[in-house]
Amino acid sequence: MSTQTLRPVAIVGATRIPFCRSSSAYASLSNMKMLSTVLQGLTKQYDLKGVELGEVNAGAVITHTKDWNLAREAVLSSGLSANTPGITMQQACGTSLQAALMASAKIATGQIDSAIAAGADTVSDVPVVFSQKFSRRLVKLGKAKNLSAKLGIFKGLSAKELAPIPPSVNEPRTLLSMGQHCELMAKEWGITRQQQDELALASHKNAAAAYANGFFEDLLIPCEGVVRDNNMRPDSTMEALGGLRTAYDRSDAGTLTAGNSTPLTDGASGAILASEEWAKAHGLPVLAYLTHGQHSAVDFVEGAGLLMAPTVAVYKMLERANMALQDFDFYEIHEAFAAQVLCTLKAWEDDVYCRQMGAPGALGSLDRSRLNVNGSSLAVGHPFAATGARILGTLSKLLNEKGSGKGLISVCTAGGMGVTAILEK
Repeated sequence: MSTQTLRPVAIVGATRIPFCRSSSAYASLSNMKMLSTVLQGLTKQYDLKGVELGEVNAGAVITHTKDWNLAREAVLSSGLSANTPGITMQQACGTSLQAALMASAKIATGQIDSAIAAGADTVSDVPVVFSQKFSRRLVKLGKAKNLSAKLGIFKGLSAKELAPIPPSVNEPRTLLSMGQHCELMAKEWGITRQQQDELALASHKNAAAAYANGFFEDLLIPCEGVVRDNNMRPDSTMEALGGLRTAYDRSDAGTLTAGNSTPLTDGASGAILASEEWAKAHGLPVLAYLTHGQHSAVDFVEGAGLLMAPTVAVYKMLERANMALQDFDFYEIHEAFAAQVLCTLKAWEDDVYCRQMGAPGALGSLDRSRLNVNGSSLAVGHPFAATGARILGTLSKLLNEKGSGKGLISVCTAGGMGVTAILEK
């Protein structure tokens, strides 16, 4: 049997549109429009017009039937060669990071030389669902041959049957929202309201500082006249955050609020991955290398924390990479909720927890000054499928500016899963 040498996988570019709170600036935009805008931006910014890529791997969490073949249709609107395949995939909030891991495996083994990993999500344009009985009436309506037959289809129609089913992202097996699950995690790990608010405030201030020093200038393309994320609140204070009502547990024991949780957000992002040879041929710099990835899942139905799977994925990834948690210059831990980040950090410091997930002992503490140094989801927002590619762009630029080093990415997802990666320069 022949052996194959794996090629390094480089991140050579990234961009996104500013993220906006749902039902605000992007209220009329679809996933297709936002994803196409990002692909068009990448094509223009990196001089890829007419270029055939190995693939565009992209997805969305909340989709319509009109989003059918989303990635391929967006490719056809991008300016890339029409010979570029499009793959539509989804792994909840880890979608675009998982897309990058899947594409990087193909680049590493030589199946393809280049790819775009991307994601888009809109909560402003959620699909409205009706009962199956009413849907069947509509199907019959399309086949009716005359007015009498059409009218007869609606005989016996009731208000209950006509009522739309409200959209929901609650976990189907527990009927709890992600916020309710995270509130349970905060109680289990003893995470206080003040600790959560402090982390949230730091995220806003770090993001605002990054904008002020121009860090995001080449990572953002305007959309609908928006030039920066509209969720940032750098002028907020601990007093203001402390005055907010709890959102998921209204009792005195509740700790999660709108201020320390990510808002519902619309947006899209993408990152270009390539072999070193392809990057050189197209005059693109190697910003960083994607060297390791991992995804894991936990049994949240039987009591594991819904958003704790990244703790397991990071441990498995570090073990395979022969690295320690402390070996990184930057940590990008997705802030679905401030409590989720703090539970994750506390779990890695806990000897019993780490032994239960297979580690020889506690993974230890990390340097908090290296955590989300340009802000993260609490400040900029979280369009579900777009967050992974946003973080890839941010971290690869950080490492490129530093000129060396390592960065760790950790993204929690619905369904009790986690997706993680390591970038190196």
